[in-house]
Amino acid sequence: MSCKMSKRPYNPIFLYIIFALMFSRCGPRTDEPVKQPNILFIMTDDHGYQAISAYGHNLIQTPGIDRLATEGVIFRNSFVTNSICGPSRAVMLTGKHSHANGMLNNTTEFDGAQLTFPKLLRQAGYQTAIVGKWHLKSEPTGFDYWNILPGQGQYYNPDFIEMGEKKKVEGYATNVTTDIALNWLENRDLEKPFCLLLHHKAPHRTWQPDTAHLASFLKNEYPVPENFFDQYENREAAAAQKLSIRATDMDIQYDLKMQDPEGRIESRFQWMDHTSRMNEAQREVWKKHYDPITEKFLRENPEGDELYLWKYQRYMQDYLACIRSVDENVGRVLDYLDKNGLEGNTLVVYTSDQGFYLGEHGWFDKRFMYEESFRTPLLMRLPNGYDKRGAINQLVQNIDYSATFLDMAGIQVPREMHGLSMKNLLSGEETPWRDALYYHYYEFPNEHMVKKHYGIRTDRYKLIHFYDDIDVWELYDLEHDPKEMNNLIDLPEYAASVDELKLRLTKLQEEYGDTSVEIKRAID
Repeated sequence: MSCKMSKRPYNPIFLYIIFALMFSRCGPRTDEPVKQPNILFIMTDDHGYQAISAYGHNLIQTPGIDRLATEGVIFRNSFVTNSICGPSRAVMLTGKHSHANGMLNNTTEFDGAQLTFPKLLRQAGYQTAIVGKWHLKSEPTGFDYWNILPGQGQYYNPDFIEMGEKKKVEGYATNVTTDIALNWLENRDLEKPFCLLLHHKAPHRTWQPDTAHLASFLKNEYPVPENFFDQYENREAAAAQKLSIRATDMDIQYDLKMQDPEGRIESRFQWMDHTSRMNEAQREVWKKHYDPITEKFLRENPEGDELYLWKYQRYMQDYLACIRSVDENVGRVLDYLDKNGLEGNTLVVYTSDQGFYLGEHGWFDKRFMYEESFRTPLLMRLPNGYDKRGAINQLVQNIDYSATFLDMAGIQVPREMHGLSMKNLLSGEETPWRDALYYHYYEFPNEHMVKKHYGIRTDRYKLIHFYDDIDVWELYDLEHDPKEMNNLIDLPEYAASVDELKLRLTKLQEEYGDTSVEIKRAID
């Protein structure tokens, strides 16, 4: 924010007042990093990087989120450690891989007694708050204020649990979550720095858009990913999944809202009523939008490839409409910071708890170590004193968030945390950095039937081991096969690379303390 003085005759008292106003609104001009910057950590659920225009894709324009890239930095190689909602959140809070924080899958309960970055920030004098999606089963700890969605939360007129008290709030979840967060910012203790976790439900399944955006993408035709009709040759685990748009895994009624009271649409979710939480006005707009789409679907009755392509288009229209609301609300929050003179001393982070498939390999959902779910968006607007702008290309992971926030706040990063502080990267300094990432997914069996697996990723290669009821290795050369269609594990010319990657994988397992019986097979 710039502060300008108008030209006036010399007057010491007048000048004193002007300078006082300048420093009260803008803060001192300094090249030194802010000692205790405010931290605003915005996270969505299942937002694929492909659906952010700053990443160079044309599925949707996201001017609100893109502001973080144009005014700050965009991470080109940002990844998760375990691509599933609850475990990913536990990783971000603790800075530790799933095996170390105990949250292996969505069925377990997060141990709130363990060390988290909000607790350490609070001890250092920060006001801490979380608003929106929590999804860790236990109550939040380490926060001065919390107001969370129970479980997955609802899109329309959602329930919130505010400091233990459950309340129903009228409105659309993305807007309501932002309203609550801005209200907290407006009424916080102005004498303390703040750390606010603003965590949206959207765009999580079942992709229910706001009534204001139901038709925003209805006339759009989206390019089908070139591997949409993937047949999964030499990829046994990929063939066994249950997250296919080209199967009943994506349900016509549950996912695509083709609700037919006469029962003409075959569905596993005949009981599902997407309007059950809506008021009369919301329900009327909803039905006015979806009823004609349903009737047209029944008339045309697409089958085979035609049906699969229809499902893909419907999926994309609703998914992107949910993101439209997210983007608008990110813009609202940035406008609030700017209007209140907070942009110079606030770190703003935007990410998702993991990536998401938008038709690649014929899929929706996440879980696999393949790129679309392994990668996650990460953009930041930096406080004063951090000079980096534009792209950051180092391999970063969600274990790094805790260490970064603590380091920027001047707090020593606990040795038990696995992550690296990105502070020097944000300062534009040369700094030693990792050249490989470790991943481990545990939730099997479940609805989507993605096998347990772990692996390593470098700049060029990815090695994955699927285990438990299966024992299969996969190798991908990302330089020549970025879509991960060709498993090279059995090719003699890659044998030396496989041996080297297995050795490095074992060293990462030892470094992070992931030494379960299953893991030891990596060094066989």
